[in-house]
Amino acid sequence: MSYVFSPPEQVSVPVKNSDQRVPVRRVYCVGRNYAAHAIEMGFDPNREPPFFFCKPTDAIVPIEEGKPYAWPYPSKTQNLHYEAELVAVIGKGGANIAVETALTHVWGYAVGLDMTRRDLQIEMREMGRPWEVGKAFDHSAPIGPIYPVEQVGHIATGAIWLQVDGEDRQRSDVSHLIWSVAETVAYLSTLFTLAPGDLIFTGTPEGVGAVHKGQQMRLGVEGLGELCLDVM
Repeated sequence: MSYVFSPPEQVSVPVKNSDQRVPVRRVYCVGRNYAAHAIEMGFDPNREPPFFFCKPTDAIVPIEEGKPYAWPYPSKTQNLHYEAELVAVIGKGGANIAVETALTHVWGYAVGLDMTRRDLQIEMREMGRPWEVGKAFDHSAPIGPIYPVEQVGHIATGAIWLQVDGEDRQRSDVSHLIWSVAETVAYLSTLFTLAPGDLIFTGTPEGVGAVHKGQQMRLGVEGLGELCLDVM
C-alpha cells in the first residue's frame, strides 16, 4: 500500500512510571457535568441527560508532570477559558455497555484541560451553529500522563483544582460529578461504539474563567499528579 501523503504520526499519551504509551483514537468531552458549573453558565443541571462534543485527536498535548509547558495562546479569541477535568481512558471497547460493568472498560485516568475560546463558542451557540471553533482548535486538550487503574483504582472521589498565578480558580471534588464515570461511559456507548484509546474528558467544576498570555496555570486531580502550563 502507498499513500499520496505520509500518514500523520499516531497521537499518544505516556503511561505513568512506564515507557509505554496509550494511542489515542477519539476524544470525547462531556458538557456541564458539575451542577455548580452548569448553574454558573446559566443552565439548570437537573433537566438533561449528558451531552457530548468531540475534539480532534491532534488537539491532544501530552504534558510532563512537574515541568512547565509553554502553551500557545490561540488565535481569534479575546476570551480564552480554562476547564480542568478528570479524563477517563477506555481500554476495552463496546456498545450499549451496562452501567454495572462500565468501569471494567476504563483502563486508566489522567488530568486534562478543555481549553475553550469562549467568545467563539458563545457566538456559534447563539447562531445555532456547531462549537468546533470554540472547542476543537489546535492544542486545546492538554493532558497529563495516564495512571493505570491497577495502580490508582477507579477515581470516584478526590480534589480537582486549578490555579492561575498561584490563586485558586477552580476547586471541587470528583464526587460532585452529575453523571459518574460509569454512567458517562454507559451513556456514551449508546451513541458511539467505544474502542481502546478513546479519551473521555468528564466535565469541569465551577470557577471557569479567562486566562491571558504571561499567566501560569497549575492544575491537578488528587492521586493523578499536577500539571503546569505557561500561557505564551
